[in-house]
Amino acid sequence: MSFDAPVRIAAIQTVSGPAVDENLKMAGELVAEAAAAGAQLIALPEYFPLISSDEEDKVRLRERDGDGPIQHFLQATARRHGIWLVGGTSPLVADAGDKVRNATLVFNPDGERVVRYDKIHLFGFDNGAERYDEAETIEPGEAVVTFDAPCGRVGLSVCYDLRFPELFRAMGPVDLIVLPAAFTYTTGLAHWEVLLRARAIENQCYVMAPAQGGRHPSGRRTYGDTLIIDPWGEVLARQAEGPGVVVAEMDPARLRDVRTRLPALKHRRLP
Repeated sequence: MSFDAPVRIAAIQTVSGPAVDENLKMAGELVAEAAAAGAQLIALPEYFPLISSDEEDKVRLRERDGDGPIQHFLQATARRHGIWLVGGTSPLVADAGDKVRNATLVFNPDGERVVRYDKIHLFGFDNGAERYDEAETIEPGEAVVTFDAPCGRVGLSVCYDLRFPELFRAMGPVDLIVLPAAFTYTTGLAHWEVLLRARAIENQCYVMAPAQGGRHPSGRRTYGDTLIIDPWGEVLARQAEGPGVVVAEMDPARLRDVRTRLPALKHRRLP
């Protein structure tokens, strides 16, 4: 699906805590702000409903696919504002009884769920001072997921997926990559922007990365720096820290210009 006129998109940045109701309220207010700014497609960050000091909390709060307060919130919010809503990630029931699927759910303006993407790559990091192992509580997904929206073909990814360029190649030609994230401050400071710009440049598409950004009640610090990047790798809009809305326009003429002047996607020879 191609698009012929500019489309406004928006990324939401949050600093989520352990209270799901409070997180949903904040997310709803920020989505309303983005919709009022004219955004047709809006994306929330990873873990927008919950960031807790106890990683088991998301297992206790996991929802069955298609039912639960987090999913009902996403459905109702998309319908209320008449937008395409990329629902960051939500904890859904996994095959393993003690784990979740970290799932991105997309709803159209009628509140219908269009696609689901389960995060494939699970983050692990240990520098002696910080330790993370998502595989302890998350079951990985398997499928690459894209969908058609008013801004063209959209590819879905989550946070640590950013480090695996083969995933984005497997999407095929896309006009927009959405990457909800909750990058640690340490890894974000080192690699966040450069990797996002690389994904935009090598795939010749827009990239939108809604992030968690700030000091959370649990004491965890996420990097933030929510970004929207164009197909030439130029940063169009950003927010460093704190809750907020980042808005930019996707321009089909810009996509055509970049791909015509440097037809790298057509020059690719490897399978």
